[in-house]
Amino acid sequence: MQGVLFDLDGILTDTAKFHFAAWSRLAQEKLGVTLPAEFESRLKGVSRVDSLVRIMDYAQVTDQYTPEQIEQMANEKNGYYVQAIEKLTQADILPGIPALLAELAARKIPCVIASASKNAPLILKNLGLTSEFAAIVDPAKVAHGKPAPDIFSAAAQAIGASPAECVGVEDAVAGITAINAAGAVAVGVGDPQELAAAEIIVPTTADLTYAVLEQAYQARAK
Repeated sequence: MQGVLFDLDGILTDTAKFHFAAWSRLAQEKLGVTLPAEFESRLKGVSRVDSLVRIMDYAQVTDQYTPEQIEQMANEKNGYYVQAIEKLTQADILPGIPALLAELAARKIPCVIASASKNAPLILKNLGLTSEFAAIVDPAKVAHGKPAPDIFSAAAQAIGASPAECVGVEDAVAGITAINAAGAVAVGVGDPQELAAAEIIVPTTADLTYAVLEQAYQARAK
């Protein structure tokens, strides 16, 4: 295992609640619809513009807006979201993550952020985790978002490794699909049925350890 490629939302910290609150506010103010709670799962691991398009499809207003208007609304949502994540601190790091990062650092295994979030640098800064990562892939610089493999391929490239030499950690179906499509080894966090395409699935981030990642890597190698 030459590298670990991390999703951010739901893996390092729980920012999904902030995302959904921001989307819900935008949907109410701009589109006049209330998003049901179960809609949150449809936005996990999806880019900002693609998330808005899904919301517009739900509201049945997709054809009423130009690409420029969609981009503007997506930026407004991001403003709501940034206000919320400014309050993140080290206390918001999910259980097990500091210990896992320490284990990987002790073995000199580089870590990379492969997230659809354009706010990853700010989130890492507020969590005090910036120095733990060798690179952060800019999602704006890859051609296709998850579930396409681009961001995980770029993450492996950032540390001079091939995807096949890396383990990717995700909590979303789109992310697991992207890891597998890139040729990396997928470790899922969450529902074992939903994330069945992962090599290994653990219930929570507290269950993530170097041993689990290495087990997944060796299982794929056999």
